[in-house]
Amino acid sequence: MKSDLFASEHLAQPSAAPGMTLQNAKSVKYTVNGEMLARQGSMVAFRGNLQFERKGQGIGGMLKRAVTGEGLALMSVRGQGDAWFAHQAGNCFIIDFEPGDALTINGRNVLCFDPTLSYEIKMVKGAGMTGGGLFNSVFTGTGKLAVVCDGHPIIIPVTAQNPVYVDTDAVVGWSAQLETGLHRSQSVGSMIRGGSGEAVQLMLRGEGFVIVRPSELTETAAAH
Repeated sequence: MKSDLFASEHLAQPSAAPGMTLQNAKSVKYTVNGEMLARQGSMVAFRGNLQFERKGQGIGGMLKRAVTGEGLALMSVRGQGDAWFAHQAGNCFIIDFEPGDALTINGRNVLCFDPTLSYEIKMVKGAGMTGGGLFNSVFTGTGKLAVVCDGHPIIIPVTAQNPVYVDTDAVVGWSAQLETGLHRSQSVGSMIRGGSGEAVQLMLRGEGFVIVRPSELTETAAAH
């Protein structure tokens, strides 16, 4: 049988070492030798002797949905074998954490990560309960984190002199040391959201960066 479908770049290769690698731009391969953690429902295939166990939301169910993210619903993957992870054909990126690194990531953009990383669901400082509360996942430690993004992400530098204002539906993550707050701007016509007459942006100030996706959250995406 012959086809471009069977080109070498599409074939799953034997694992060289435990841990995660990009299978392609849309999926991550993780060679498990012990345990790892992944977003619930993100596994698309596996081989070997692996067990999947659902974990808690991290915060109360009624607070799961938040303006800048969702509770991080995880599953643990244990055993020996290979697993592939993806989400709605989004673009995948692997972030390698070194000692002292700290990154705030939207729960809906987390794909999978090493068990050596620590994560905590935290309320975003300076952002009250407007819109349902602002909770995101803060990752620290050493290890690798795979994130997924609709489209090609935009990385915007943030400085103390030039704060950045980000649509809360488009933000993917930011340097954890940045100061945060809510910025309200009046909107008219098609910019009105939810009949409130104002749009709310996340304000980021300090020294670091913010990751933005080139699309806003849709109702379909919010349901997953």
